[in-house]
Amino acid sequence: MAQAGTSGSQTLDRGVRILETIAAASHPMSIDELAGALEVHRSVAYRLLRTLEDHDLVSRDGSGLVRLGAGLAALAYGASRDLNQAAYPELVAVADDLGMTCLIAVLLDGDDAVTLMSASPRSGIGVSYRPGHRHPITRGGPGKAILMGLPRVSWPADLDDDLRRELDESLARGYATSAHEVVPSLHAVSVPLPLPGQPPASLAVVHVSLPRAADEIAARLTRAARIIAASFGG
Repeated sequence: MAQAGTSGSQTLDRGVRILETIAAASHPMSIDELAGALEVHRSVAYRLLRTLEDHDLVSRDGSGLVRLGAGLAALAYGASRDLNQAAYPELVAVADDLGMTCLIAVLLDGDDAVTLMSASPRSGIGVSYRPGHRHPITRGGPGKAILMGLPRVSWPADLDDDLRRELDESLARGYATSAHEVVPSLHAVSVPLPLPGQPPASLAVVHVSLPRAADEIAARLTRAARIIAASFGG
């Protein structure tokens, strides 16, 4: 890996190299592995990771293994002006039409859904669902709609029979639903959102209740997904 120049920041260079190392790895990494890759003492790697964790750029599981964090997806959204321009006006329109918070979620690390952008209705009461919110793709409407857009061979091998049946039903009707699965009291309706050159994604609305029938909400989301894909070049 390239070393920081004499006029650069060694700490910043090491932080960037940690992110590059984790991104290139085929599995979550231990602190010892990262320290070895950077050729620094374990305590140095730990301090760097704590700072990156504070900004949600990396996360650690219960075993202490490190993976990229949901905050990187939010940063990528900020850099993706084309997607912002294509999607955000339609998110606002859907949120206002339905009186529900509208969001786009994308696949991260192969098994999580992370919120990329969201819009709340400009009148009435919306719910907060900020970019960077992360949850397993096997829970919640946004995650299950991402699964709907993936080939079945790419579904997690440990999906239970009940969830497989639910996904089959969702595929047949064209949308996924959930209630109280990710955030207590929140309902969601979601559809797949195929975007060229982007990770698998979904378009969803969330609220404490469904103001209309789920199929009516899904029909509005499906129209919005087509508009976003067309605006983005799909």
